[in-house]
Amino acid sequence: MRPKSLMEKDLLEGSPSKKEEKKKETVMPRPTPAFIGASWLALLTGMVAYCIGLWNADMELNEKGYYFTILLFGLFSVISVQKSVRDKQEGLKVTDMYYGISWFTTIAAMLLLVIGLWNASLWPSEKGFYAMSFILSIFAAVAVQKNTRDLQLFEKEDV
Repeated sequence: MRPKSLMEKDLLEGSPSKKEEKKKETVMPRPTPAFIGASWLALLTGMVAYCIGLWNADMELNEKGYYFTILLFGLFSVISVQKSVRDKQEGLKVTDMYYGISWFTTIAAMLLLVIGLWNASLWPSEKGFYAMSFILSIFAAVAVQKNTRDLQLFEKEDV
């Protein structure tokens, strides 16, 4: 009797097809409470630190407003990017215009912060503080949005 190829063995034994294997590979695991907590903690730490820095900063109120608006704009933009990327990944319709605008606004928020800090009369350590707390906040916002989306998926499946 001739030895069977792996493919023939799979067919005879009823093992999953390649399509089924790919489906299994793309199944997202449920976010752990530790990851959810760490994401929220990172988001709150970044936002609160940034805002405390602005509150204590020796700058005009309009400058504080500029930096605060950049934080809010950046947070909204990255959440929008995460949502549109995830929608596309899941096969939901996302217009190219919305997808492009969300990427554009994310990049614009980062550039506006860089330009503002570059031209600000702040110590380099202060500039670094604002940059790092901003980056921490927007990265954490993406993680929080991802966790929220994943949990909603699992709630739908449990029903």
